[in-house]
Amino acid sequence: MSCAETIAAYAFRSLGYGERLLPRTDFTLCQQFTLIGSGMIWNIYFGVLALLIGFFIATAVAIGKASPRKAFRKPAEWFIFIFRGSPLFIQFFFAYFLFLSLKGVSPIFNPLTSATFGALIVLILNTAAYSGEIFYGALQSIPKGDIEAADAYGMTGWARFKRVMWPTMLRLAWPAYTNEAIFLFHATALVFFAGFPASQQKGDALYYANYFADKTFNPFVPYPILAGYFIIVTLCVIGLFGLVNRRLNRHLPATGYKKLKIRPQLLR
Repeated sequence: MSCAETIAAYAFRSLGYGERLLPRTDFTLCQQFTLIGSGMIWNIYFGVLALLIGFFIATAVAIGKASPRKAFRKPAEWFIFIFRGSPLFIQFFFAYFLFLSLKGVSPIFNPLTSATFGALIVLILNTAAYSGEIFYGALQSIPKGDIEAADAYGMTGWARFKRVMWPTMLRLAWPAYTNEAIFLFHATALVFFAGFPASQQKGDALYYANYFADKTFNPFVPYPILAGYFIIVTLCVIGLFGLVNRRLNRHLPATGYKKLKIRPQLLR
């Protein structure tokens, strides 16, 4: 099988399209690049959706934690504490068995036992907790002069938050939020490794990298390929978030704000 035929057969194997059986012998570099790249579809799916949905939940959590009302503040504080205080691996593990238990209660919970929805929920809640704490810190760092100026213009409530507090919060939080987005994409590699099964061998990039490492007894080929794919994704995230950072700081002179400095989190 030529490399072009291999790409045609395995490019969308992670979604269940193409060749049904995985290679068994005579593994080629093309097969490993293609299948691991196919698995990255799932990693991008988890990362993009978790970021989009988690962003709005994180904003609500940050507002709740900053609220003077105990009924809003305490649930937000406990939400952040639980998801930041426990490892993501354990969250996947407990979520899967929780969804299995709910599956016995009602068939409506059946989709949650699959990684497509169940693991996505865990990632959304996890990134919402970390991002919520980042946004909360940014809210607390908003200069009082900005709020006083908004009050002087007669802005109150939603208008003040929308036009003054929210943009300033994003501008202050964006460098740290960029690091969170990078880590989130890296964390998607734990989905099928932590507990959620890959049905019909449809897994993410780490699933296929681990498959080749087990079959060839040589981890020094598939895992560097996997790392290369994640580096490409990281560069894309840095570039996209850098454009947003420019947009948020467009009112400042070129030397008036610091460029994004990425500090990868080694531990979480």
